[in-house]
Amino acid sequence: MKNYIKNTLLAGLLISSVTACTDLDVDIKSTYTSYPSSEIATEAKMADLYYGFRGALGRRFTEAVWLSSDEFTAVTYGGNWYDGGNYVHSTLHMSNPDDAHVDWLGDITGAITKCNRAIVDLGGESATDESIAKALAMRAFYHFIFMDMFGDAPILDHVVAADEAIDRSPRADVAAFIENDLLRAINSGGLSENVDASTYGKPTVWMAKALLVKLYLNWAVYTCGDVANYEPTLANAKLNDAVKYCDEIIKSGKFNLSDSYRKKFMPTNGYQIKDFIYAMPYDNATAQGLTYARFQYWPKFNNDGGTGTGLLGVTLSKNAGGIFTVTPEAADRFSLVGDERNDIILKDALNTYNITTFDKTTTPYMYKGERVVLTKNVTLLIPGDASMNVGDNFNGWNQGYRCIKWGIQASDYETYNRNQSNDVPIFRYADILLMKAEAILRGATATNGDTPMSLFNQIRSYVKAPTLTTAPTLQDVLDERGREFFSEMWRRNDLIRFGQFEKDWGLKHVVNPAAKTQKWRRIFPIHRNVMNSNTNWKQNTGY
Repeated sequence: MKNYIKNTLLAGLLISSVTACTDLDVDIKSTYTSYPSSEIATEAKMADLYYGFRGALGRRFTEAVWLSSDEFTAVTYGGNWYDGGNYVHSTLHMSNPDDAHVDWLGDITGAITKCNRAIVDLGGESATDESIAKALAMRAFYHFIFMDMFGDAPILDHVVAADEAIDRSPRADVAAFIENDLLRAINSGGLSENVDASTYGKPTVWMAKALLVKLYLNWAVYTCGDVANYEPTLANAKLNDAVKYCDEIIKSGKFNLSDSYRKKFMPTNGYQIKDFIYAMPYDNATAQGLTYARFQYWPKFNNDGGTGTGLLGVTLSKNAGGIFTVTPEAADRFSLVGDERNDIILKDALNTYNITTFDKTTTPYMYKGERVVLTKNVTLLIPGDASMNVGDNFNGWNQGYRCIKWGIQASDYETYNRNQSNDVPIFRYADILLMKAEAILRGATATNGDTPMSLFNQIRSYVKAPTLTTAPTLQDVLDERGREFFSEMWRRNDLIRFGQFEKDWGLKHVVNPAAKTQKWRRIFPIHRNVMNSNTNWKQNTGY
């Protein structure tokens, strides 16, 4: 169990994804003539806003961002796990409006409505920015997720009435709205500067500033008009602003890289991790929804065929899917001498692991008496097969390296139906350092004696990887981000900003060569159910 205080106000947050923004009508009259002004009452109202991303981040959102990037390739086992093409469509850049990995917008628009309802309850137009700062920061965050994934988005700056039709606004306008909400929240004094158990998983001034840096670093992407026309050579007028807010986070002294890499992603992580600026808390019993290991580990890791123990030294009663294989291109990045991050990749001939420490043992991992040996490259039974079938047998299961970044506990599988207790960082201090380095390389003014190399080498040093002796290139930064933030939520975002989302990796270019030129796939389709509820909306180009 984690050593931070669990928030019990979790129920009733997520709404059905078939509910679109025009359906989010609620009674805008407050239960109270004036909402109670006590700190406890205000926090109770705010607490309902913080976890609207938990469900999507735990599964469907990550299916979209991981599989559409160069991190993972989804496979199927003799037709098992095809699931209407949901996983393979994302990995092959063939997403369509019926895919489950785009069916979570109701969570986001529902959370925005809760933000707006809180603003009404706290005074509405007469409320001070200080009193509604947390709602502003979370409203900005949810708009950012919508805009980043789907392009044009509705600007939901009020509680939507039952008969009110809301149009999607151009992405550039949404970016400006997000910036305004964040600046209001930051400058109001209403966001805490504390970093402790009481603020963990909640919007702080540092969370808002980190989101602002993300917004500014991608400003040219979000304001170019048509996402298909974005090129990484486009001017970005916000680079110096990005550096400014990086500096404020760095100078705060609230964050550092003192925790080892593997420790940060174990089930015991939490507010004590000094790298975490903003994270989504999960618990296998009380805050469920995270099932990363189920899809990323070897598919039979729970056992060895019935003759002893599993990959983690214990036999678990629940099996796994194991259909997310690490692309060869991603695997090749985990090869720096001494780099602790290399240990998150399962590859070649496997040994067992200690489930408590996640240290590798010297015991070979056997399945039904045969050593499990993973291949870096994935070989389909039928070359070019869009179902990505590798066969439902020992040879098929061994196709592709795997990721064990998100460690599990036995109780996750024995008691809690594969739900994990690993908190997921959304903004990290390591990201701030690399974003500052990137901003300077793209033309921002260097500050405080920092150089791209000195910032970059802070990352290399803490993971015990070789440090650079010359300035990094932008490609170096992208590759380092691919190591440091592997299997988090930013790789798709990074690849688009660097103009590399259409590059060849895995089997995407073999099975779907059209993906090379379909730059409109940099954003996803709006799910059919949402479009049916918002008949005034136009589907994204190409879908």
